Amino acid sequence: MLTVRAPATSANLGSGFDVFGVALDRPADVVRVEKADEISIEVTGVGSQYIPEDPDKNTVGAVAEALDAPARIEIDKGVRPASGLGSSAASAAAAAVGLNELYDRGHSREELVPIAAKGEAVVSGDAHDDNVAPSIMGGFTIATDDGVTKVDADIPLVACLPDIVVSTRDARRVVPETARVEQLVETVGWAATLTTGMHRDDPHLVGEGMNDTVVTPARAELIDGYSRVRDAALDAGATGVTISGAGPTVIAACEDGDRRAVGTAMIDQFNAVGVEARVYQTEIGRGATLF
Repeated sequence: MLTVRAPATSANLGSGFDVFGVALDRPADVVRVEKADEISIEVTGVGSQYIPEDPDKNTVGAVAEALDAPARIEIDKGVRPASGLGSSAASAAAAAVGLNELYDRGHSREELVPIAAKGEAVVSGDAHDDNVAPSIMGGFTIATDDGVTKVDADIPLVACLPDIVVSTRDARRVVPETARVEQLVETVGWAATLTTGMHRDDPHLVGEGMNDTVVTPARAELIDGYSRVRDAALDAGATGVTISGAGPTVIAACEDGDRRAVGTAMIDQFNAVGVEARVYQTEIGRGATLF
């Protein structure tokens, strides 16, 4: 039996819709795989009651099929489903790395990304690499049709998860179908700024690059209290704030010493609108780890 820890992730980061992603130091899923004659899945941990164990309906079942790797798979969820923290991607990434090793398939980490994305499609309806790429490879990733580029960045982050649910499918329905040229120009500038900040380990550039006037405003309507949470985080020292993935998690970049104050401000504002929340004081972390 092999055990794999795969981290939560934050995709989009404002200006990098369906392209940017980061691995988070915490939380994470832990997946155990053991060779078997057929695929079986057992799920425990946070939100496990909402996750199907039928291999045809679970992300890891699709990964096992893609790798032709039947196994008994145990998933211990540390990343809440429908959190905007790449919950399904963490499970798919862990399964891909573990089964690749268990069956000696010989795929590189980058080659495992589209395989794990097939598992993501079971949940979201589309295969996207922006969460599975950082969960497998770690760091800051740029996922395009031509492959994945990885940067080993060191940026302090705060992820605030409110006790509400936003499904990936619902969040995709509200994404605008068009954008003005001026918005595209702004987005390119912010994306370039964020990428430069990752290379320089500069939370101020990363925070500035989290701006977005196309996707984030539409999705913010699905998150009670988002505007006041964002404003409070910025007042407390955050260098940038945006929605993590499809939401409802709100993610902030900041200086290392400001994480506690930023997290407290975010929780207080969610509580002010009657929403309970929890905070992860985290940072950009490693990808899936075998142990």
